Amino acid sequence: QVQLVESGGGLVQAGDSLRLSCAASGRTFSNYGVGWFRQAPGKERELIAGCWSAFDCTFLNTYYSDSVKGRFTITRDNAKNSVNLQMNNLRPEDTAVYYCAATAAGNIPRRVIEYEFWGQGTPVTVSS
Repeated sequence: QVQLVESGGGLVQAGDSLRLSCAASGRTFSNYGVGWFRQAPGKERELIAGCWSAFDCTFLNTYYSDSVKGRFTITRDNAKNSVNLQMNNLRPEDTAVYYCAATAAGNIPRRVIEYEFWGQGTPVTVSS
């Protein structure tokens, strides 16, 4: 089992920044790929950033959806069992509950069903 706990969400204004954190415990965290998903009201949960690496997240092993590319950055610290999502230049359309999830797949799956472990989510609200 891997337990995941997100933190860092909140209410901000458009153009502001937030840093979400995901703390992991349980099995060896570096063995898992990690994804950040979000789910807006009335919409499906979608993958917005992911990182598969036993080391740092680089352009070689990360994924960003088009909607966040260039604004969000995923980083991981396996020694601290944590993954962060730096979100800059936030927009009202970024309003959602944000989840981190872990997968044993050897890549960055897009589908929710391919992630075995999930955090409880942290809400982000961006006002215009």
